[in-house]
Amino acid sequence: MSKRDYYEVLGVSKGATQDEIKKAYRKLSKKYHPDINKESGAEEKFIEVKEAYEVLSDEQKRAHYDQFGHTDPNQGYGGFGGGGDFGGFGGFEDIFSTFFGGGGGGRRRDPNAPRQGADLQYTMTLKFEDAVFGKETEIEIPREENCETCNGTGAKKGTEPQTCSHCHGSGQLNTEQNTPFGRIVNRRVCHYCNGTGKEIKHKCSTCGGTGRVKKRRKIAVKIPAGIDDGQQLRVNGQGEPGINGGPSGDLYVVFHIQPHEFFERDGDDVYCEVPITFAQAALGDELEVPTLHGKVKLKVPAGTQTSTKFRLRGKGIPNVRGRGTGDQHIIVKVITPTKLTEKQKQLLQEFAETSGSNDKEDDSFFGKMKRAFKGE
Repeated sequence: MSKRDYYEVLGVSKGATQDEIKKAYRKLSKKYHPDINKESGAEEKFIEVKEAYEVLSDEQKRAHYDQFGHTDPNQGYGGFGGGGDFGGFGGFEDIFSTFFGGGGGGRRRDPNAPRQGADLQYTMTLKFEDAVFGKETEIEIPREENCETCNGTGAKKGTEPQTCSHCHGSGQLNTEQNTPFGRIVNRRVCHYCNGTGKEIKHKCSTCGGTGRVKKRRKIAVKIPAGIDDGQQLRVNGQGEPGINGGPSGDLYVVFHIQPHEFFERDGDDVYCEVPITFAQAALGDELEVPTLHGKVKLKVPAGTQTSTKFRLRGKGIPNVRGRGTGDQHIIVKVITPTKLTEKQKQLLQEFAETSGSNDKEDDSFFGKMKRAFKGE
């Protein structure tokens, strides 16, 4: 099934700014987050939204996507870059071998040369607070490791792998054929030794001759403070072991951050809404508000309107690269009571009558509205 257009996934236009893309991602990722939305298909939509954002939030990836869409321009040309065969030959190197008698082929790879092991990826789900302050933890990952019985050789104890008698240790088999165009040389991976250049006459009973066994390994991971959703941490040398004595690969830990019920993150800044009463907004008050770093006092001046934003400097999230700490933004929301006592109704009625008898009408929205109805 073909992928949906990334702009369509996020619900933005192709000319959308990075701020618009980020806002759309924040809204949709929260809507379809599997920890919040338990509906069928929500997780798939969350992954789709995340994938679209990862491309469109990166200027280079976005430019590539705008030009080529989901199609990789490097694919579809077997032998030259797509990784497949070309017209029955084994790739660009074999085309030279075919028409120039094997003298123009590229540099051969020594099958016994040391090679780095494969990288591994692990997805870790973190609580909001753990992502903010960081933590040290331990994870368990499945990976292939060198067989301890044969020390990774694949040969039975007391024996050793022998040089392949078919390819003579090159890891490749060459077949020649004379044609009207000249001598054709086709080069293929040796199927007797699978390109290793070694034959194992007596296989290790533990690993079956592969030299590798699957194990679950516990690894300590230090999560830096300020890590964000989708970011990754490289743990050097904790991937799969190298080949022929080569270095091990790396482990990449990708973080998935659970949303917080009260705080919302935007980069290193934190946003939250705090409800206040009409009396607090009108008369002013000093509130005790929660932050990631503990409770603090916030002075709300008299006449504060709903959706007014206050900034608490340095009360946000530490930058993961050590570039200071973000701010916390408090957005106050004036709450209208739904149930009033008779006394409260009476007091509000008196307030309304007093407000209505004020001869000094200001230039506020309500003052302009009253003048409009009076025909002024």
